[in-house]
Amino acid sequence: MAVVAALCLFGLVMVGTASPVISMAIYRTPWMILGEQVLWIVIGSLAMGVLSRIDYRRWRAMRTPLLVVTVGMLLVVLVPHLGVTAGGSSRWLGFGLLRIQPSELMNLALIVFVADLLTRRVAHLDDPRAVLVPVLVVLGVSAGLILKQPDMGTAFVLCCVAFGMLFMGGVPLRPMVKVLAGFAVLAVVAGLADPYRRDRILSFLHPAADRSGAGYQVFQSLIGLGSGHLLGLGLGGSREKWGLLPNAHTDFIFSIVGEELGLLGAVLVLVLFFALAWYGLKVAQVAPDRFGSLLAVGITTWIISQAVINIGAVIGMLPVTGIPLPFISYGGSSLVILMASVGVLVNIAGQEHSPLRLVAVDRHR
Repeated sequence: MAVVAALCLFGLVMVGTASPVISMAIYRTPWMILGEQVLWIVIGSLAMGVLSRIDYRRWRAMRTPLLVVTVGMLLVVLVPHLGVTAGGSSRWLGFGLLRIQPSELMNLALIVFVADLLTRRVAHLDDPRAVLVPVLVVLGVSAGLILKQPDMGTAFVLCCVAFGMLFMGGVPLRPMVKVLAGFAVLAVVAGLADPYRRDRILSFLHPAADRSGAGYQVFQSLIGLGSGHLLGLGLGGSREKWGLLPNAHTDFIFSIVGEELGLLGAVLVLVLFFALAWYGLKVAQVAPDRFGSLLAVGITTWIISQAVINIGAVIGMLPVTGIPLPFISYGGSSLVILMASVGVLVNIAGQEHSPLRLVAVDRHR
């Protein structure tokens, strides 16, 4: 909880320094976006506190309703006039500040489903039909609906979560490698078939080919990062936030961190996420049962994979996918759902500690 609090407070400062220009343009006041971020952190803290007091084992009973409701919400998002469209993507339900992003909730629903499945079928891990097929069906349906929004980043995070849990749950590598190869081919086809995703992928592969078009955002991000050097330009000293870098307070806030706080500030962010990953896996190691272990693995994989994908895009090592940096980027339902999930992690950590091996079946028998 201390690490998450540090990330949220750090993010609050960075949103405050990165958002005044865009906030002034939209709301005619430089503090509106910062005020909204404070509100979401308060709501997220309440959600984290509540879920940290609810026994994590109760999530097993909610696995099916949670999955069905979330898939239903993903379908409703695609219905014209019901889903909220912004930036060419239809990802939200609701109005004003009261908006929820079902794709974020899908991460939690998938984690609960896979953790329960791997717990109930621990004796059948070598049978692909018993474990892999159900997971792939749920993953394929949910990822397909999310790609229709379009939201390639969240779909990629879902895949990371599913395969990370399968690996840690003891599923043999050979069938997983085959499935991963198939998913890679499908990902390439899906990425090149849609013009929106194709432009982003091609700009990543050949960033110099279109500096003023699809590659503009990454080039401006790299300029900002390079300007920071070791100690940065100082808090509030960013030049990129003055309309040069799109989404400076959301998807590309890590670039503002590097520009204003330099290499030291960027490394601090990486250290905080590394600490969160370490603590999350430690919770998985000492969880009182297999379900709790897998639940902790799934939540940790979700947060860290999303951070890696976001930072990789900002520094030009991965395609731009449009997902926020957990706890630091400006965000509404995304921030609240992530903080609520950390509450589940805290509850697992607070249970009776009894070391448990994730793989309960000896494969050599």
